[in-house]
Amino acid sequence: MPQAGTTVRSLLARPGFRRLLATRLSAQFGDGVLQAALAGTVLFNPQRSADPVAVAAGFAVLLLPYSLVGPFAGVWLDRWSRRRVLVHADLLRAGLVAVLALLVAGGSAGLPFLLAGLVLFSVARFVLSALSASLPHTTADLVPANALSTTAGAVATVAGGAAAVAVQQAAGIAGDAGYALVTLGAAGPYLLAAALAAGFPRYGLGPDEGAARPSARAVVAGMLAGVRHLRARPPAVAALAVTTVHRLCFGLLTLLTLLFSRAAPAGAGLAGVGATVAAGAVGTLLAAAATPAAVRRLGTARWVALLLAAGGPLVVALGLPFRPGTIALAGLVVGFLGQGVKICVDATLQQVVDDDVRGRVFSVYDMLVNVSYVAALLAAAHLLPADGVSPPAVVAVGAAYALAAVYAARSALPR
Repeated sequence: MPQAGTTVRSLLARPGFRRLLATRLSAQFGDGVLQAALAGTVLFNPQRSADPVAVAAGFAVLLLPYSLVGPFAGVWLDRWSRRRVLVHADLLRAGLVAVLALLVAGGSAGLPFLLAGLVLFSVARFVLSALSASLPHTTADLVPANALSTTAGAVATVAGGAAAVAVQQAAGIAGDAGYALVTLGAAGPYLLAAALAAGFPRYGLGPDEGAARPSARAVVAGMLAGVRHLRARPPAVAALAVTTVHRLCFGLLTLLTLLFSRAAPAGAGLAGVGATVAAGAVGTLLAAAATPAAVRRLGTARWVALLLAAGGPLVVALGLPFRPGTIALAGLVVGFLGQGVKICVDATLQQVVDDDVRGRVFSVYDMLVNVSYVAALLAAAHLLPADGVSPPAVVAVGAAYALAAVYAARSALPR
């Protein structure tokens, strides 16, 4: 533990890393505010009543397009000054938030609302890619730097959402005008992130002079090569199979939780979602602390199998009472399980995939994660009741985790 503390202190002693981390924290805090505002607008606003299919379709519209064009957007990060990308992207987001707030205030729920949300979510993922690509220009200690940055960023997102929920609860915000004000609150963190990024030299975050500039055609060929590379490596296939099962279960549980919370008494629904998300964040932090030691002691395959085997029955036991408190505790379990699996999957891919195709493989990985999540949302929208109370769905999730545990134990995952 002292060693970890020293590593964190040494990272924070580097001005470039500190500034990039502050940029990330501000941007992801704004993401949390925006996500909470949109959840309140669509699910808990008494002036709107989106049905489950509409909610799932909204997720699909927001998440799938960038999953398909993201690898091509990465080409721009290898061509443009990443400092300028961060500044302009966050300024663009601040402006789009203002537009979205006007649409919310006007009661819009159609194509303009969805398009504004799509662009905002796409720019958010583009910014996260730019932050990750910029990191090596601020420190050479990439493993602890990535761990600190991504964990702190996730906490900042939860904090932003919690702040938005707290303001909504304290001010008694309801209706389109109130949620428009909460939405507008995301503009401040985005403007701060732009100001922080502007403090870097123009090419201080890359790309390096003389770096390769891939074409869009090369991206397509590269991703196909990445798929072929994956198929030839059984540990990578096993890792992706496990994470696909988890994302399918996570998608179903996400919609179930949202529908269950929406059916709560007025004012309690958004707070219930906030509590579940916060509990999931705690589980994520605990998994980040526990997984490295567990993998050293048990090996990847046994640790993943243990996570899935223990997580399945716990999700069923905590989910079946369908009470806000137990649902939040189930969120903690899923957060722990999901982060533990993700750490192992990421490490497995990094270990068994050749360096010259690693970026392409992770692009395929990103697409798989999002497509499986949205597919589960769309299926759940047609299967779950309007209040989300579905014991068979919870039992099915537990069974899926149990089967995945058996598969993980017998798979080609590292021992």
